[in-house]
Amino acid sequence: MRRGIAALGAFAAVTALAACSGNTTPAATDNDTTATLTIWADDTRFTQVQTFASDFTAETGVAVNVVQKSEADMDTEFTTQVPTGNGPDLIVMAHDKLGALVANGVVAPVDLGEAKSQFSDVAVKAVTYNGQTYGVPYAVESVALVRNDALTSDTPTTYDDLISSGKASGAEYPFIIQMGDKGDPYHFYAFQTSFGAPVFKTNSEGEYTAELAMNGSGGTEFANWLKAQGDAGIVSPSITGDIAKQKFLDGAAAYTVTGPWNVAAFRAAGMKVSVLPVPAAGSQAAQPFVGVQMFYQSAKSANPVAAKQFFNYLATPKAQEEMQKLGGRASAMPEVAAASDDQDIKDFSKVAEGGALAPAIPAMGTVWNFWGQTEADIVTGKDTPDALWSMMVTNIEGSIASK
Repeated sequence: MRRGIAALGAFAAVTALAACSGNTTPAATDNDTTATLTIWADDTRFTQVQTFASDFTAETGVAVNVVQKSEADMDTEFTTQVPTGNGPDLIVMAHDKLGALVANGVVAPVDLGEAKSQFSDVAVKAVTYNGQTYGVPYAVESVALVRNDALTSDTPTTYDDLISSGKASGAEYPFIIQMGDKGDPYHFYAFQTSFGAPVFKTNSEGEYTAELAMNGSGGTEFANWLKAQGDAGIVSPSITGDIAKQKFLDGAAAYTVTGPWNVAAFRAAGMKVSVLPVPAAGSQAAQPFVGVQMFYQSAKSANPVAAKQFFNYLATPKAQEEMQKLGGRASAMPEVAAASDDQDIKDFSKVAEGGALAPAIPAMGTVWNFWGQTEADIVTGKDTPDALWSMMVTNIEGSIASK
């Protein structure tokens, strides 16, 4: 959600995926290599997708045109262009856009077939909406607890152990986590879930509903815990993402909660760090949000057969390994991540397997601002934690109901 090339095996060994499309253009034959797939990719994924697409073309003979788009409005442009027939065949984005894309009728269902069993449960959930799967996942990511190995070798299993270990290290900050004056529910979510307060309830199929689940006693307990951490000087809205990163780089903190995007910077600076599960602050397991990167198919793709070939190619361990090396993110196939020679990828993959999928339902868009600002206000003491949390729930429920 926040941010090496392997040789690929024979395409003939690929497990077929049955891709559906709303397009009415007569389909080409499976051996037709005259089609050109158009893929939209944002700034951060463009180079990766270009390289991957070149290998796909070399393997299959299907030409690919990768178009660079701005991450800020790519999904909006896609939603606008698909109905006109001017959009791409495929688009690569995070899974949290899925609900809105399905609601707007701009993506086509894709049957993962036998390849489904090779993907992690969280990756399959990420591409599933209203009982149907859309597109193919290729990477998972989440935050984790990151330890400065020069300051401590402990592996805390509870939040209290984490703070005790951090204090014993003698570091300026026993533990540092970004918040900012608008709050940061994403980075704090693992602690919140340990109090039994996930953001939304789920149905019998395990899919999110628009009914809040953080409006019970667990949410109140988390709010009170958050205020206690602020009073103890451990968390603060004055700690931005840049400050938390720099303090950890400077060796001023024993532990932090962050993702692979910052761990890469720590490694580049010569730090020795370890990636660990986030310890629970409450009585339940801590589950950080998990984001899944995936390729979606346009509902109006002019090249459904070529799109099927691309998905077939992507849904293999060797192709997943290539994307893992290109992007530096754990593969959506756990066995591929486990076989990596990069320990960080292995460790982040394990954390993600125990995490909570970030909701992709449209209602999620109404949650973030109320949620984040409330967390910051709790820490600064603008009102009691109970009152602020209750007001947040009321505001979110009202906003969802008005949509």
